[in-house]
Amino acid sequence: MHLHKYEKIWLTFGFAALIIFLSVVGVSAFHQGHTPAGGLQKVDPDNLESTPPFDKPGVHEKEDGSYEVAVVAEAFGYTPGEIQVPAGEKVTFKVTSKDVTHSFSIVDTNVNMMVVPGQVNEKTHVFRDPGKYLIVCNEYCGSGHHFMSMEIEVVDQ
Repeated sequence: MHLHKYEKIWLTFGFAALIIFLSVVGVSAFHQGHTPAGGLQKVDPDNLESTPPFDKPGVHEKEDGSYEVAVVAEAFGYTPGEIQVPAGEKVTFKVTSKDVTHSFSIVDTNVNMMVVPGQVNEKTHVFRDPGKYLIVCNEYCGSGHHFMSMEIEVVDQ
C-alpha cells in the first residue's frame, strides 16, 4: 500500500495531536488529584438504618484526628441536612443512596461523586478556607431534583 506524502504528514500530525491531548488530560487529572470512583463497598439500600456508618449519618471524629462524614442521599435531599467540619482537617465523605442514582458535588472543590443505591462512594477532601460550601445533586433524580441541595459549614478550630 502506497501513501501519498501529504497523507503521511496528516497521519503523523493526527497521531501526534492525539498523544499530546491524552498526555495533557492525564497530567492535569493527576495534578488535580482526580481518581477513579469508589463503589467497592456494598450495602443493602433497604437496611441503611442498621448499617454503620449510615445508621448514624453525620460527622464523626476518627481516632487519628480526621473526620468521617456519612451521608445518605434520598428523594430530593441529603441526610443529615447540615454538616459542620473544621477547616484544615482531612474529611472523608462516605455517601450512598436509598432510592435512585444521585450525585454528591461540593461546589468549588474537586469532590464530585455518583451516588448509586447499594454502593458506597467515598472521597477525602481538606477544606482550607472557612465558610459555607454548597452541595448539589448533578444527576436528575425526579421532579423535585432542583430542590436537592445542602450546605457544609467549615469553621475555624
